[in-house]
Amino acid sequence: MAGLTLQDSTTGRTATQKATAGAAWVTPTGGAPAGATAISAASGNVANASAAATLPAVASVTNYLSGLTITGAGATAASVVTATVTGLVGGTMSLTVTAPAGATTAFAPILLQFNPALVASAANTAIVVTLPALGAGNTNASVAAWGYKI
Repeated sequence: MAGLTLQDSTTGRTATQKATAGAAWVTPTGGAPAGATAISAASGNVANASAAATLPAVASVTNYLSGLTITGAGATAASVVTATVTGLVGGTMSLTVTAPAGATTAFAPILLQFNPALVASAANTAIVVTLPALGAGNTNASVAAWGYKI
């Protein structure tokens, strides 16, 4: 499948989206700048609860989000929820996530990688990826985030 060029309407940054077997991702280039320290966070598996991954706030340090994943399975009834990424320049990023009917039915994982990385709105600001509860009967949901701090 040919890549699709995506452009952020706020920053003008572009990336190439690709898809395979229902999973989508954005192909990155480059890496963290000199002097950066890698950071990552994950929610662990949750059952019908909010899953959150936090790149924590640190005094006099700025966080950058290089990527995130959202994975999970369905619930007793299908549902549509809005996952969010907070703490970014430009405000909250929202992602629509559809959980199918059937607790053992996985949804297509969401994997996003950002280049350049998305910057926190200010120094000493956490970046938080949150997936709301997917509904009664859901047994598996998780989020992860990674990036760097300077």
